[in-house]
Amino acid sequence: MIYPIILCGGSGTRLWPLSRKTFPKQFIPLMGEKSLLQLTLERVAPLTDGNVACISCVTAEDHRFLLADVAAHAGLEVRQILEPQPKNTAAAMALAALAMPADAMLLFCPADHHIPHTQAFVDMVRAAVPAAKAGRLVTFGVMPSYPSTAYGYIQKGIPASDGGFEVARFVEKPAADKAMELLATGQYLWNAGIFLARAQTLLDALQIHAPDILEVCRKAMQHTQQDGLFTRPDAQMFSSCRSQSIDYAVMEQAANVSVFPFDGLWSDVGSWNAVAGLAKRDEAGNRAGGEKQNAHHLQASNTYIHADGHRPVVALGTQDLLIIDTPDALLVADSSHAEAVKEVVARLDAMDAPQAVQHRRVARPWGCYDSVDAGERYQVKRITVRPGAKLSLQMHHHRAEHWIVVTGTAEVTVGDKVLILTENQSTYIPLGEVHRLANPGKVPLEIIEVQSGSYLGEDDIVRFEDTYGRAPVQAIPSAT
Repeated sequence: MIYPIILCGGSGTRLWPLSRKTFPKQFIPLMGEKSLLQLTLERVAPLTDGNVACISCVTAEDHRFLLADVAAHAGLEVRQILEPQPKNTAAAMALAALAMPADAMLLFCPADHHIPHTQAFVDMVRAAVPAAKAGRLVTFGVMPSYPSTAYGYIQKGIPASDGGFEVARFVEKPAADKAMELLATGQYLWNAGIFLARAQTLLDALQIHAPDILEVCRKAMQHTQQDGLFTRPDAQMFSSCRSQSIDYAVMEQAANVSVFPFDGLWSDVGSWNAVAGLAKRDEAGNRAGGEKQNAHHLQASNTYIHADGHRPVVALGTQDLLIIDTPDALLVADSSHAEAVKEVVARLDAMDAPQAVQHRRVARPWGCYDSVDAGERYQVKRITVRPGAKLSLQMHHHRAEHWIVVTGTAEVTVGDKVLILTENQSTYIPLGEVHRLANPGKVPLEIIEVQSGSYLGEDDIVRFEDTYGRAPVQAIPSAT
């Protein structure tokens, strides 16, 4: 049996503005109705021989409920190891290996890759199992179809006794002329960042090549907090771990590394050019994604439009452009600058622009909210609560709230009163009053919330009780 470990980190900068720190690309339905993470979970499930409970994910604390929601859509309950801080793939893989039986066969997969042919992927992994059983660290390389400068490369060495090839060397992302040279040799593969090894084999390699990373992770995993499917390593101990990729920490140094070629379709979906390349093109080279009916090309060529559902997006007479439209941010870029999008995010972040890290629509464990409008002393939100879910019992020092039910049934607690409201009914939450919103119904509850007051920040909250185990929050003190 194979234990799939999904590496679900990432800062969400390369596909901005659709992907952001609080809602990175693995959770976004880029390919039809399903997110890249859901497709990854469905892709690795056949490798578990029906024991899908052995699938685990390494992710951030802030993303745990997003991940649980995606897993539920895939019909799975997934164990999550919650990294206290992002420390790159060496630490993430060490945490997972320490949490598994020593002889467990571990498959490490990024959460955000696009591999449409599941059976080809499964066959590739199963072909590499004998090598991993024999104590090899197995990596997978994609047969290159063009001289990409966006991927690292792996040079194949001599054929290995247990299948695949010895690894001759790893090559960093090359310049265009170097990429042409590598492709021409026929000896190089794109580095897919997918690994197969027994847990003990990986731990032994870390002990040799990155003992400091392993030691910190071991100590952090000896003092975990278990909360249902969530495993929390000790944050204080983990904070001292250095950040390094598994390639640098182990793979480029170890002598027992094999590479198995993969000849199927693959993309790391690492830029808007990569996303555009997955869309169908018209005769002029134009492509569209998102709400495609809202994307319009007129006298345009080689232009990609990702349209949101809220307005038409028209490209007139354009060439080689990427146009990404969202409700609160718009990106227009020459396609040759797609790799520099993260620099835009860094600049916006330095300006404290909220669009750098979060969407107008914000996910919560009970549902989500969309900040529709805001001005001096007021803010309007559209709040959606899942059936059976409820918000924390809370209070605000600096704002009052008006709630109007649009669809569904709301159970509203205000002080010591409990009200049931249905469509077109409303209520008022005075400043300083303890309150809670719940959905007792079978369909999603949607309300419009109008906040008014002197301070409307999300940190103005005192949380008294919470269904989802979130830590109590003390609001900024009242001016009175």
